[in-house]
Amino acid sequence: MADLPVPGDNRRVAGMFGRVAGSYDLLNHVLSAGLDIVWRRAMVRALLAPGLPLGPILDLAAGTLDVSLMAARKSPRRIIAADLCAPMLHAGLGKLDAELRRRIQPVVADGRVLPLPDASVAGATIAFGIRNIRPRPDALAELARVIRPGGRLMVLEFGTGKRRIWGGLYNFYLRRVLPVIGKLVSGDDEAYRYLAETIREFPEEATLAEEMRRAGFADVGYRAMAGGIVFLHAGVKTV
Repeated sequence: MADLPVPGDNRRVAGMFGRVAGSYDLLNHVLSAGLDIVWRRAMVRALLAPGLPLGPILDLAAGTLDVSLMAARKSPRRIIAADLCAPMLHAGLGKLDAELRRRIQPVVADGRVLPLPDASVAGATIAFGIRNIRPRPDALAELARVIRPGGRLMVLEFGTGKRRIWGGLYNFYLRRVLPVIGKLVSGDDEAYRYLAETIREFPEEATLAEEMRRAGFADVGYRAMAGGIVFLHAGVKTV
């Protein structure tokens, strides 16, 4: 696995995710009641729909490689699994057999400065990671740079926590329940308080869609999942 230096302003985020890498998958499944698997599968299906150009796929904010694995099992393409946090990628390596290790290439990388040539990937996914890359427009512009014309970008992300969802029950869950469960399972208080804060601060789905358009993506659209807890955004790189 290739490692790149972690920029200073991202060390806190990388450090937090590194501390919870061992319990990350379990917490994802527990905190979402298993829906995170359904959401990721929907994103991979949409990315691999007919018409995708030839070439590898970039899985940005790859974490413990769940999306990379789903994509590799549905397509023979090479997968570039990029994440800022090396311990997360290392945790995911244990899921790979010999054949998958040949096809999935983990790389530690900043989403704002990807170690990839222009127009080098057929499409890209980023699941629950775009809110952790700031400023977002820099990451979206970098994704537009590396995706080939006609290629797809799929962004799976929580909806804004500013909107009342399920009569405010979800908002209470974010503020009070999620950090407590996260601390109990992972032993880390900061990481799951940070998660709740970034969801509450995240903009509405229309704002993210407009940012994608400004970065150079066309046919941008989105759909709500679980009543607006999560949104799947899609865009096509313009020529």
